[in-house]
Amino acid sequence: MPGPKKVLLASPRGYCAGVDRAVIAVEKALERYGAPVYVRKQIVHNIHVVTELEAKGAIFVEEVDEVPSGAHVVFSAHGVSPAVVNAASERGLQAIDATCPLVTKVHREAVRFARDDFEILLIGHDGHEEVEGTAGEAPDHVTVVNSPDEADRVVVKDPEKVVWLSQTTLSVDETMETVRRLRERFPSLQDPPSDDICYATQNRQVAIKKVAKDADLVIVVGSSNSSNSVRLVEVALEYGAKAAYRVDYAHEIRQEWLDGVGTVGVTSGASVPEVLVQEVLADLAGAGYADVEQVRTAEEDLMFSLPKELRQDATGRRDDRALGGRSRT
Repeated sequence: MPGPKKVLLASPRGYCAGVDRAVIAVEKALERYGAPVYVRKQIVHNIHVVTELEAKGAIFVEEVDEVPSGAHVVFSAHGVSPAVVNAASERGLQAIDATCPLVTKVHREAVRFARDDFEILLIGHDGHEEVEGTAGEAPDHVTVVNSPDEADRVVVKDPEKVVWLSQTTLSVDETMETVRRLRERFPSLQDPPSDDICYATQNRQVAIKKVAKDADLVIVVGSSNSSNSVRLVEVALEYGAKAAYRVDYAHEIRQEWLDGVGTVGVTSGASVPEVLVQEVLADLAGAGYADVEQVRTAEEDLMFSLPKELRQDATGRRDDRALGGRSRT
């Protein structure tokens, strides 16, 4: 028989500093320049955020050649390759770079290692915007490794001059398993100067690990194209949750998920506004899960400044306000 109904609410969860910065960049651009402001790809991987920004006048496009010449375009938090930057410049676009600074760090690492003629094994997912952007910094030097199994098959030119980098939103455990298997094959494999997986991804995974062992069900709020949200479902199952599902909105929770469930774990990906989590909690309260216990594993205080293109206000004064996540509890 299940125990008393309760919710274990993971913390940290939701918006990270890089997502907050990117979303505010679009809002600020709309305030300053008026609608429309164009955004290449989804500014962050969350359907609710994209819909809200569209309602304010943002237009999302796949590539910069869809943007009228001379218009303002925002590059998403996931980053872009130099080829995209050049294409925007050739069209005379007013580009605002909302790339997360932690992604920019990985780009710089790729450039530096390529300059030193290293072969770069980029652990990540083919087709993800972040991977495309990083690989585009040094296309002749980068090989994408999608999984631990691919680590067993990858071919390099010089095993003595190999380094690994990674997409910032991966499963920490799976990434380190990939690195372990790469190092078995290439003992001289070098590590990046610092961990590439971002603090927010790691913190959210640590929090859900603690929640999962005591949860009959875990609900992760986040969109299907959000790598870090999808990873949270996988981590919850790996660390003891009896079931785990991802939802964009509270109304997607199915009654059969709750049948026989005493404890529900709740968390959200790094691109998810807190309002969506609160709607899930309200929905669960209506189903009898009104007792909410917060499970906190870290405090987050990292803050980023606005993109440089937005640091001057309309009067020419600099606006250097730092930004942090808006989902703090």
